[in-house]
Amino acid sequence: MASPSASNSPAPATDPAPAELKPQPERLYGRQRGHPLRARQQRLLDVALPRLRFTQPADPEKAFSVPVKQLFLEIGFGGGEHAADQAERHPDTGYIASEVFENGLCSLLSRLIEENPEQENHEATAPLPPNLRLWDEDARLLLQELPDACLDRAYLMFPDPWPKARHAKRRFVHPDNIRELGRVLKPQATWRIASDHPVYQEWVEEIMTTPEAQALFDYVSCVQERPADWSPTRYEAKAFREGRQPFYWIFRRRG
Repeated sequence: MASPSASNSPAPATDPAPAELKPQPERLYGRQRGHPLRARQQRLLDVALPRLRFTQPADPEKAFSVPVKQLFLEIGFGGGEHAADQAERHPDTGYIASEVFENGLCSLLSRLIEENPEQENHEATAPLPPNLRLWDEDARLLLQELPDACLDRAYLMFPDPWPKARHAKRRFVHPDNIRELGRVLKPQATWRIASDHPVYQEWVEEIMTTPEAQALFDYVSCVQERPADWSPTRYEAKAFREGRQPFYWIFRRRG
């Protein structure tokens, strides 16, 4: 199935063909911190993050303080809106949210723990979602440590498009990562991707229709209206404000 309007947003002709892609670099990202952290943000990282850190990739279901029936993974959760909402919508699901950028981690943690200046050490005692855990290192390291066929769903929401052709190897939709996701997703599990960037939209179409990708994933759908069971994000809102049309894909693991 072709993307609804991929032909209207062509990628640069200099983008490498999938077969010419170089192996991914050691890191896909630049700095892990943007603007300097405020005192409240630093407390969240120092005190609240360890309470939610995902530390059992070899036996992921045991990482949660409640029994879980499914496991979802979000790769690069940005501001955390989607991760927080999905974890709340699926209380019987263990939700692993991965983000390496400290400002994004602070954004999600501040969403989960309201500031309370009157209560000392509030970040250490405030209740947290029992079915949500955070991975604050490179998501590819997590994928390498997860057991085979353990995930019921994966999300990649508005990833960094790395629009220049010379940076194509840094895009998360890459043959190396597709193989690893294919290993950790259960048969019939879904991978959901959203992007508002024309280069990345064309890239997803190209990479996910290669023979290697099609051997692992069925192309289920690509729509321009966010499905009802997906959650909004600040990046989606920014795209609409700036006149860009997001695409929403679903791929299903074969088997």
